[in-house]
Amino acid sequence: MRHAVKGRKLKRTTSHKKALLENLAIALLRHKKIKTTVAKAKEARSFVEKLITKARKGDLSSRRYVARFIKDREVLKELFSEILVKIGDRPGGYTRVVKLGSRRGDGADLAILELVDYNEGEVKSVKKKEEKQVEAKKDIVDGKEEKTEAEKTAASESKDEEQSNIEDVNKDSGTKEEKSSDDLNSESESNAEKKEN
Repeated sequence: MRHAVKGRKLKRTTSHKKALLENLAIALLRHKKIKTTVAKAKEARSFVEKLITKARKGDLSSRRYVARFIKDREVLKELFSEILVKIGDRPGGYTRVVKLGSRRGDGADLAILELVDYNEGEVKSVKKKEEKQVEAKKDIVDGKEEKTEAEKTAASESKDEEQSNIEDVNKDSGTKEEKSSDDLNSESESNAEKKEN
């Protein structure tokens, strides 16, 4: 049993998982934003945040420790020169996982893993887009309610017209029936007169 065992296996061997997390960390620090599955994003988040926390010390031993995992020298320089400066005094929570939904091919849950200090404007714009979509949906619902009210009034008017048309038809058919019965009576009388003759 795996009681209290932290982390995810990600269906990989230990060495493969370690290489995956290192590559995700390098990609995140280089591009500031990556798209991957939710499970990989959550694992990479904890891995990267521990590296950034270690790098915040800024001494030689922490630099060497981080260099064991971040093999790209340019990314390592950028981490210690630009990223740590931008992070400033933030007490943890350097990354964010934003869920995107399911992947079309295999149905895997996708997410964006991003550095918080670099992508604040994009998240705000995403929230604004979501708010606009919600407002549009509300307008559509309100429009449907207005349409249903208009349809109800139109339906009641059409029912009234149908009732009046049916009444008119009944009146016309009643007079026709009366005429036809009168015609039948006159025909039967004329037939009876012919028989008598």
